[in-house]
Amino acid sequence: MSIRRYLKHEDHRRLLTNVFSLGTIQIVNYILPLLTVPYLVRILEPDFFGLLAFATATITYFALITDYGFNLSATRQVSIHRDDSKKVNEIFNATMIIKFLLMLISFLIMCFLVYFIEKFRNHWELYMITFGMVIGQFLFPIWLFQGMEKMKYITFINVSTKVLFTLSIFTLIREQDDYLLVQGLTSAGFIVSGTLSMIFAKRKFRVFFYLPSWFILKNHFKDGWYIFTSTLAISLFTTSTTFILGLFTNNTLVGYYAAAEKIVHAVKGLNGPVSQAIYPLISKKIHTNLRTGASFIYKIGKVIILFSFFISLVLLIFAEPISDLLLGDQYKPSIVLLRIMSFLPLIIAISNLCAVQGLYNMGKADLVSKYLSLIGIVHVFLICLLIPFFGIVGAAIGVVVTEVLGTIFSIYYFKRELRASIGNS
Repeated sequence: MSIRRYLKHEDHRRLLTNVFSLGTIQIVNYILPLLTVPYLVRILEPDFFGLLAFATATITYFALITDYGFNLSATRQVSIHRDDSKKVNEIFNATMIIKFLLMLISFLIMCFLVYFIEKFRNHWELYMITFGMVIGQFLFPIWLFQGMEKMKYITFINVSTKVLFTLSIFTLIREQDDYLLVQGLTSAGFIVSGTLSMIFAKRKFRVFFYLPSWFILKNHFKDGWYIFTSTLAISLFTTSTTFILGLFTNNTLVGYYAAAEKIVHAVKGLNGPVSQAIYPLISKKIHTNLRTGASFIYKIGKVIILFSFFISLVLLIFAEPISDLLLGDQYKPSIVLLRIMSFLPLIIAISNLCAVQGLYNMGKADLVSKYLSLIGIVHVFLICLLIPFFGIVGAAIGVVVTEVLGTIFSIYYFKRELRASIGNS
């Protein structure tokens, strides 16, 4: 099929526009922070860099609670009802109210931590400032723009604010004592971007604020539950690794691990734009015809897997020069971690295709939640055993093992549920 004929189809044009918009946002969210890493790791050194990583990992839990899976469940609902302005407004208000209440609960939990636990109390200002990221994510309604497939409208807002605050890091951060300012600038970028996006959403989609009924709130809360528990389970073998490493070891070792993880995270994030852009499209296709949706997943999946294999191979082969270039001589222990985790982009891409694009859109989020919760618990026990004996290497091995397990389960259940659903149709 020629490119010109491909672009004649409205769904294809919209998909390419959203991939480009999400790609731009992904570059901002992953590549820009990666650009600051070579500077920050040298200014802060492993000890303070590890401290910031531990604080960010802690606050990420609160971000997960506040997001509550709405980036998928609300996106799916909006994509299905995008032509019904009344329904879209209902989804918008229910989602924002629930997210606000969850953010408030998260803040109270954080206050408890910094008041009663010494490890957190010693740097209470850091955790308070870092919580600004949660506020920014609460305000940023990316799920609304994704569901409406109008991502281009918030691309400029996200890019311009994040670039501005990233440049501020290079301008204002001069010594280790500026570590609080690093998190302050990052949080400010999230909050400004979220506020501007919320204003634009109100004007573009004409949403207005009101209090939905308890019944509506309960239904939307229930709709996001299994995706939330799945996301929380995934965090057990992503975010929790840095958190548990910080509890078992010291800030310096956390710094080595966090530096390597940031590079891997940025690389695997290259698939993010396509994954986010195709989600509402697949949702609509599966909602209309399961065979068509499944066929689309298989077709685009081949491209995603091939690309993921390539970037994983590059990370494996060039781990040392990449580490030397981005991190410097002080982070030599990070090289072996990069090699161990180099194929995570490929492993996670396959898992995403089967679990997120497939099972979630087939209405099987409860199934994903169950097996990921089990794997998440296994991961916590695994790294708690590995870290005391093998340190940061044990943490990296534990992450790879559990991601492989998650992918195996995702492939098995996706194929099983697809056969069952098509067979009964």
